[in-house]
Amino acid sequence: MRKENVKVIIWGLGAMGKGMAKMMLEKKGFEIVGVVGRGAKLGKSMYEFLDMPRGSRPDVVIGTPEDVIKPGAADVVLLCTDSFVKSAFDKIKFAVERKINVISSAEEMAYPKAQEPELAKEINALAKAHGVTVLGTGINPGLMMDLLVVVFTGACETVEHITSRRVNSLSPFGPAVMEEQGIGLTVEEFKKKRDEGHLAGHVGFAESIHMMADAIGWKVDKVTQSMEPIVTEVDRKSPYGFAKAGDVAGCAMKGFGYVNGELKIEMDHPQQIEPHLGGTDTGDYVIIKGTPNVNMANKPEIPGGIGTIAMCVNMIPHVINARPGLKTMLDLPVPRAIMGDVREMIEEE
Repeated sequence: MRKENVKVIIWGLGAMGKGMAKMMLEKKGFEIVGVVGRGAKLGKSMYEFLDMPRGSRPDVVIGTPEDVIKPGAADVVLLCTDSFVKSAFDKIKFAVERKINVISSAEEMAYPKAQEPELAKEINALAKAHGVTVLGTGINPGLMMDLLVVVFTGACETVEHITSRRVNSLSPFGPAVMEEQGIGLTVEEFKKKRDEGHLAGHVGFAESIHMMADAIGWKVDKVTQSMEPIVTEVDRKSPYGFAKAGDVAGCAMKGFGYVNGELKIEMDHPQQIEPHLGGTDTGDYVIIKGTPNVNMANKPEIPGGIGTIAMCVNMIPHVINARPGLKTMLDLPVPRAIMGDVREMIEEE
């Protein structure tokens, strides 16, 4: 077994970063050696934000990237700050150039060549040059609407059509997601922002569609998507969002992947805060038309917040073990929980 703890730096101590810190503090073999933050968090102890006693652990003071991310300081940086490859790129580059592996929760990083092929090539080249691995993952994209579908196709002789559906709650997510989804806007404001391109909604349809298609040998020639408001009839409040009756409590998005001009992949993803207040049951569904057909239903949904936290932490040993370069969930061992000492999962050099 590896003797040294697996050393981790967390970049971004929002809802997801805090959850990852708490998860690792309750596992054997992890050591959080640094946290990168900004603004009022700088100079403060990580434990001030975690609702957990520090105990006998050494303190972790939140600092700038230059303070915290130094060559050899950690095995991996968990980057919990962005949704898009372009906005995450400089942070990834900063860590990679200091020879530290990176796991990013940015949705587009789950399959970056889908929309940012040139940046994907650059990240891959940088990672190989510095002998480290970069992975983007999370609950979605990263597992529920793409990797899980790919796994089920493993039981198929042929695949004719894929429908991937996730009906989920946005309540666990932070302010950035609330803004991206248009939570709390009037319907008119939502439509105006959508039409002007100011709402991200769900980020990751293109990445999921290309991941699934590439995995089974389809060549996607077009990806389209639609976005409509989910209007609430009652006031709804989550930890980071609020929508009053008549306003927008969620975003119903659909994605469509075409192969040789034919619709082959459909993504259906309505998500909202406090869905039960609108009479909506959450769930995850994989529907494959093929030989044989597949109809997987999981209700309620696997919670997005916990799922993203767990996926990023659980992939740490596989990223450390991987050959250098930019990887996706198609390249690495299947994700699994870490119930023992994480050091036992690290391959000997």
